[in-house]
Amino acid sequence: MASISGLALKRPSVIPGFGLALGFALTYLGLIVLIPLGAMVVKAASLGLPGFWDIVSSPRTLAALRLSFLTALFAASINAVFGVVIAWVLVRYRFPGKRLLDAFVDLPFALPTAVAGIALTAIYAPNGWIGGWLAPLGIKVAYTPLGILIALIFIGLPFVVRTVQPVLEEFDREIEEAAATLGARRAQTISRVILPALMPAILTGFALALARAVGEYGSVIFIAGNIPYVSEIAPLLIVIRLEEFGYAEATAIGTAMLLISFGMLLLVHLVQAWRRRRFGND
Repeated sequence: MASISGLALKRPSVIPGFGLALGFALTYLGLIVLIPLGAMVVKAASLGLPGFWDIVSSPRTLAALRLSFLTALFAASINAVFGVVIAWVLVRYRFPGKRLLDAFVDLPFALPTAVAGIALTAIYAPNGWIGGWLAPLGIKVAYTPLGILIALIFIGLPFVVRTVQPVLEEFDREIEEAAATLGARRAQTISRVILPALMPAILTGFALALARAVGEYGSVIFIAGNIPYVSEIAPLLIVIRLEEFGYAEATAIGTAMLLISFGMLLLVHLVQAWRRRRFGND
């Protein structure tokens, strides 16, 4: 048995170069991701558990973390809905200016985040193009959490559209026709045929938009107003602590964001795994 096991272990890999590729991947992830994150956690650990908890549980830190994660969650949820709608329009319809609209979707990827923040602030300020119309109605966007939400929607929308769009393009239209032949109404076809097939891509786009929104800085600080306890985001608080040479405090807040972000993304992946077990591979 031992000889047979030894022969089995020595059999060549089905994928040529798998060992080398795996080693390169692990090394690259270690150098680029794990080592920097590990260094941040080690720096935060120098405070000790009581010191770490005092910083993380301070009212200002809790307010910044709450604002960052709640607005990121709302923005990703909104993008998960309207991103699917935009992807549907781009895939299923032909109309003048379609290519231009398709190019506009990628604009948040190419536009520097600071430029996006300045542009959004100019538009939604009380004397801006849109803010000027909203101000008489008592709606203030710039320098409020609502402005942060709009900025996060802006930078996160392409993640959902570009994740859902290729899946929708590959969707077999004959399945829709079969559902209609069997008497399914349009709403039933969408809810029971199309959306279940798109759900893995929607969840992936949601997770990407959420991850991007949580750590967004450049496009938010201009429109946020940066008022403590009101419109101060956690990334800005980290920068403030670094400018004050409070490196351990900054890494403590960063570690808290890392743990919360990891928990939220893990939950999304668990939902995806549950769907695969429940409904099978889409």
